[in-house]
Amino acid sequence: MQFKLTKEFIEALNSKIEVRDNQWIMDNVFELHHADIADILDQLSNNNAKYVYYLGEEELQADILMDLQEENRDRLIDSLSTKEIADQIENLDSDDAADILGDFSEDKIQEVISQMDDDEAAEDIVDLLNYDEDTAGGMMQKEFLVVQLNWPVNSAIMQLRKQAEDVERVINIFVIDEGEHLLGVLSLKRLLIANSSTKIAELYNSKNIISVKTSDPSDHVSGVMEKYDLVSVPVVDYQNKLVGRITIDDVVDYLKEEADKDFQLATGISDPMQSDASIWQISKARLPWLIIGLAGGILGAQVIAGFEVSIFEHPELAFFIPLITAMGGNVGVQSSAIVVQSLARGDQHLGGILAKIWKETLVGVLNGILLSLIILFIGTVFGGFDLGLVVSISLFTVIVVAAIFGTLIPLVLNKYKIDPALATGPFITTLNDVVGLFIYFSLGLFIFGLMS
Repeated sequence: MQFKLTKEFIEALNSKIEVRDNQWIMDNVFELHHADIADILDQLSNNNAKYVYYLGEEELQADILMDLQEENRDRLIDSLSTKEIADQIENLDSDDAADILGDFSEDKIQEVISQMDDDEAAEDIVDLLNYDEDTAGGMMQKEFLVVQLNWPVNSAIMQLRKQAEDVERVINIFVIDEGEHLLGVLSLKRLLIANSSTKIAELYNSKNIISVKTSDPSDHVSGVMEKYDLVSVPVVDYQNKLVGRITIDDVVDYLKEEADKDFQLATGISDPMQSDASIWQISKARLPWLIIGLAGGILGAQVIAGFEVSIFEHPELAFFIPLITAMGGNVGVQSSAIVVQSLARGDQHLGGILAKIWKETLVGVLNGILLSLIILFIGTVFGGFDLGLVVSISLFTVIVVAAIFGTLIPLVLNKYKIDPALATGPFITTLNDVVGLFIYFSLGLFIFGLMS
């Protein structure tokens, strides 16, 4: 039965912590899944969370640690001595341990590594820290199962039993030669039903083996695993030597982080924010885009000021300024969101990009016609046919231009290695406001001039 965290449970737990009723805590907390325990600790004060955390066994502590919210995990780690950190990370997968140490200073990393009892684990972590975190090398873990081509089944099983002690999830068995080059994948079923004297060379699959290189970017890794529906992918170096594996949970974590980052960029937050960030940190992260929005507002005001005399002659045009800016921004954001989503999936082909530009232009034309007809009727009712015609033609033009901008801008940003998610937020909204107002007044006054 799935555990449901309630306010009453947290209140009861806090009271048991206060009286140090460890038996109640063991019976009611540590019988749960480690992810549920992490959720509970996230709701406690730092001191109470530490108290409960240290009641668990070391292996369980490691699982809980990685499921805590990042800010709570950081606070817990900051409260530990370097020896305690060393003991904790020895119970983690190498990739998780490297992620934690990666936030430390060089001196602190060396101090923690020097106090680890498991030299092999320490070497694996040091190796992972040498890779950029946004590459396959930075995502991979060093724990995996491997057999050599010339091993008989009975020897392979003995070796796998030893290796499995350090591998939390047994997903694939990789086959290598004596030089540790990746040759293929071995099915666990074939291994179990094979004759004990059969060589691995007769059992493994060497066709269409999918792997990634240590330098491959993280988005390439996620694309490969999605395309081939993999739950684990081997990582090789430039000599095709097997150096690690990436599991689906690591890719899910990466995609979640990217989604959070893109959402923040789209809403005008330039730096990742944690829930315990200070007011100054939050302000600093939001300020750049607010300044851009302010600049856009000033430019928009300048556009209006440039048409001040004409607006005085046709004041009815001013009534539809909010409509023009809102519709241009909405259409631009919709179009850019579609393109950003495609780029995130790895669609970089020119043919596909041109097709998207054409498609979004046609969508803009269709929506522009429909909305223009609606505003033609409304404008005619409230201000006469001339006004309805001016606003409808202007709105149609603004919608089509906004759709094109919304498609092109993320492509340009992507070409120059700038996160295209920027295009779905204040950037494109501000640009469309300024351009939309200019188009609206220019076309409006031109059409009024023709009708006069």
